[in-house]
Amino acid sequence: MWQYPNIDPVALDLGFFKIHWYGLMYLLAFLLGWGYGVWRARRREGWNSEKVGDLLFYIAMGVILGGRIGYILFYDLAYYIEHPLSVLQVWHGGMSFHGGLIGVSLAMWLYARKIKLPLFEVADFVAPLIPIGLFTGRIGNFINGELWGKVTDSPLGMAVYDTNLHQVVHKYPTQLLEALLEGVVLFVLLAFYSNKPRPAGSVAGLFLIGYGVFRFIVEFYRVPDVQLGYLAWGWLTMGQVLSLPMIVVGAGLMIWSYRKAGKRVASIN
Repeated sequence: MWQYPNIDPVALDLGFFKIHWYGLMYLLAFLLGWGYGVWRARRREGWNSEKVGDLLFYIAMGVILGGRIGYILFYDLAYYIEHPLSVLQVWHGGMSFHGGLIGVSLAMWLYARKIKLPLFEVADFVAPLIPIGLFTGRIGNFINGELWGKVTDSPLGMAVYDTNLHQVVHKYPTQLLEALLEGVVLFVLLAFYSNKPRPAGSVAGLFLIGYGVFRFIVEFYRVPDVQLGYLAWGWLTMGQVLSLPMIVVGAGLMIWSYRKAGKRVASIN
């Protein structure tokens, strides 16, 4: 089995100022996302590097605000009511993907209105960029030593010191599993699918399905947030509850987009 390397979450300590790996992962995500976005813009009419930069600024605000507010509301509202200053301590983790998705959706809507493009055109452009952030974010979770999976005897387990049990145990490195599925696999899937013209909304729909399915599966190996535990049946987690609507909405969006495209072709013929 593997040994967790116990990485210092602080990348650079200047005494009066600390740079955390978690923050650097977010910075890396936006740099890589910008690079990939510029490459995609060159292959799509109506897009350019300036629009990509503006769009990523909107998305950054959506991710940070939505992700933090979503975590507070969905996972630990009581704690943050008692410790309001902890809301600002994002370097300790505590970001919700589902909250971030809501924030990004709102940001895309605002940006689409600004540049007068259909919302689904913007959403389809953004969708393949998101797995980049998911990958770096999960690596940040791994460096922080958070969001571990269940204790296991599987060869996939990683030896890590459990502060509650006060001993070394073997746990699923679910941060790395999510980085693989929600980051690498989902990126390849969306990049391949969006490489050809697709009906408006279908790329965004595929992203919702892909992430929802992968997250739902990984939740079986993750340990639920201690303040919530399992919500029902001894296995249902908040992450799964929030992922199910994504799968349903994504499937509905893909069906709608292809039907709409089919009707358009029929009317032309």
